[in-house]
Amino acid sequence: MAYKTINPYNNELIKEYPNATDAEISNALALGDNLYHQWKKEPVSSRQAKLHEIADLMRQKSEELAKVLTVEMGKLIGEARGEVELCALIADYFADHSEAGLQPTVIKTSAGDAQVVKEAVGVLMMVEPWNFPYYQIMRVFAPNFMVGNPMVLKHSSNTPTSAVEFEKIVKEAGAPDGSLTNLFLSHDQVDQVIADPRIQGVALTGSERGGSSVAQAAGKYLKKSSMELGGSDAFVVLADADLDQVIKTAARARAYNAGQVCTSSKRFIVADSLYDEFLKRMAAEFDKLKPGDPLDEKTTLAPLSSAKAKQTLQKQVDDAVAAGAKVYFGNQPIDLPGQFFQPTILTDIAKDNPAFYQEMFGPVAQVYRVSSEEAAIELANDSHYGLGGIVFSGTAEHGKKVAEQIETGMVFVNSPLYTLPELPFGGIKRSGYGREMSSIGLKAFVNEKLIVTSDHPDFNNAKGGLF
Repeated sequence: MAYKTINPYNNELIKEYPNATDAEISNALALGDNLYHQWKKEPVSSRQAKLHEIADLMRQKSEELAKVLTVEMGKLIGEARGEVELCALIADYFADHSEAGLQPTVIKTSAGDAQVVKEAVGVLMMVEPWNFPYYQIMRVFAPNFMVGNPMVLKHSSNTPTSAVEFEKIVKEAGAPDGSLTNLFLSHDQVDQVIADPRIQGVALTGSERGGSSVAQAAGKYLKKSSMELGGSDAFVVLADADLDQVIKTAARARAYNAGQVCTSSKRFIVADSLYDEFLKRMAAEFDKLKPGDPLDEKTTLAPLSSAKAKQTLQKQVDDAVAAGAKVYFGNQPIDLPGQFFQPTILTDIAKDNPAFYQEMFGPVAQVYRVSSEEAAIELANDSHYGLGGIVFSGTAEHGKKVAEQIETGMVFVNSPLYTLPELPFGGIKRSGYGREMSSIGLKAFVNEKLIVTSDHPDFNNAKGGLF
């Protein structure tokens, strides 16, 4: 696997990185394991100041860090700054809330004084994608740094510089060696690291194919894992929805990060009475987007992350059209050298069309007409994925009733889909399992150990349960 930074705006090769050596892998595992045993002797609060310092450094170096994202994967500079700030928010949140969140839980029982204590488990392996190069790391790093689980990072092959810069921030903040060690690993080396007995958990965000492979390796060696594997989120527009609010949210939901977001709204399921107007206004919003240099503040449409990403998306659209889908808007070439893809709207996608069950990772909206609320819910649930979703309705109460019937990990009513450190993130079905962020993510890789103590055990009066 070749790790390369290639600017998707002008196709310029910026830098290449060699794969990790066996010695580097061995050293990373030893560092992490030694640190794990050291951290076991220290309170959670001892790491709080360092995590705050990481957040402070990210803010101080925001412009520098944002430019790395823009050059490396094409993200609009404003969106890149937003990602850096989100990382700082996550770091501050877990620095402030982890000590309380990891307090023992007392259990009332006749067995004696019982409590569940929360302890670190050991070194974790994290495998992260290119679409949010810092944020995806921070979602795993911040809570587990506080828990006391050192981490080994394998980042995407097309965003290696982002991984290098994140690791630099951690070191500059004074975090101990081994807190986060970035390694440029091949697929075989990933399996090698997971197999090592010092690795006690695996967190992956990525494709369904990549997740299946890594989960298989984790399962083989009985390592706990969490998987966030993308989605084909439904954006449900009910008949009583305010179309002005709908369009304002819908266009951004599909074009943000050039549509390369696991929780992007990809399937727009629209009530029959609003369908025609929705299409017209969605196309008008897409038509306003301006492709160009993502470092230019005036640019509103970024390139896709790579030539491969563009080729994959174009083939999906071509296959969908060949199978009967209609192009309502877009799917025209953009006369720029980078990996640009014109925002596109597809309609008339039948269930036997390959696009019906695919995740399209780019600015392509699939729009479906439905004649009833029940049909909208049925269509939203007719998906292999279940990550996020949005419901727009005339009232929040009505929208909530519909949201409760949608099979997914997250649903937002009359609102864009937000990611904040206090909100759990994750899905069901082929979107994976487990949750990151929030109090749930804090305990994703924690040994919740039961301790029962009794000064005067009375075995004669014990009521069952004795071994």
